[in-house]
Amino acid sequence: MKQGITWRQKLAYYFKHGDILWWTLLTLSAGIAVVLVLWIAWQLWVQSAASRHAFGWDFIWPWVEPIWNPALEKFQAWPAIYGSLVTALIALVIAVPLALGIAIFLSELAPPWLRAPLNYMVEMLAAIPSVVYGLWGIYVFLPLVVVPIGKALEPLGNLPGIGIFFQGPMPSSGFTRLGAALVLVIMILPTIAAVSRDVLQAIPRSQREAALALGATQWETVWKVLLPYGQSGILGAIILGFGRAIGETMAVTMVIGNSAGGGYSILRPGYTMASIIANEFAEAVSEMHTSALMEIGLVLFVITLLLNAIARWLVVNRTIKRA
Repeated sequence: MKQGITWRQKLAYYFKHGDILWWTLLTLSAGIAVVLVLWIAWQLWVQSAASRHAFGWDFIWPWVEPIWNPALEKFQAWPAIYGSLVTALIALVIAVPLALGIAIFLSELAPPWLRAPLNYMVEMLAAIPSVVYGLWGIYVFLPLVVVPIGKALEPLGNLPGIGIFFQGPMPSSGFTRLGAALVLVIMILPTIAAVSRDVLQAIPRSQREAALALGATQWETVWKVLLPYGQSGILGAIILGFGRAIGETMAVTMVIGNSAGGGYSILRPGYTMASIIANEFAEAVSEMHTSALMEIGLVLFVITLLLNAIARWLVVNRTIKRA
């Protein structure tokens, strides 16, 4: 467009070529997402008012006696918060190296005839419903894998310092925080692996060729060139997996044991924030019980929001430093 034309002519031009309509639709789409997030936060805040006024900060602090008794209307959420954090962190520590290994193999090492079926299998793992993971965990994974691992970890309960996290005995059923964490490993593994694979495949071929031309081995090319180049995307994949782990509901509810006790040991039954809501919301008959569950939902919402904000900051910060 030429300079000096009137605003009416500019507006007519934009309407004629669809720019205003396109801009309006995109703005509305983005605005709807913001409104939905704010609406969810507001409803959780309003519906949890009774619990917040009754218990205050004691509802979430770890040094308050962990009582969860709907009959007495005494509620303290730290065991559920701890259960969510510890199971998600254990799952992440185990799943990230395995997922990165799968992603590197699929993008760099696998022959073409093997790459396609393996990609399909990884994506199939991500598509399996969580209730199927839960059923498989109860009848196969817990007795065959989790219980032997738990029995092997029991002696660590006698160690000073870390022994509090391994105090047994390990239940023969396997319904423990450890069982939930190991099931979560399998559930978040395909998510992290698939996204990391796509990140590595998106790296320009010239980066690999330059490293190899300078005498780097294939391992050095992956470790010193590809992983640093794609670290922002890989970090996003890890946070995505962590978000699924901390918010997973059905499978965790089926294998964690659903107990508000158990202390800090991963070899004892417990709760997560998502599992306690799923397990008790339908049975909540009092206003205080419902409000306490809504406050747990608010805490889970805030933790998820903070994790995403930190992840975004890390991605932006690392991207700027790399540039």
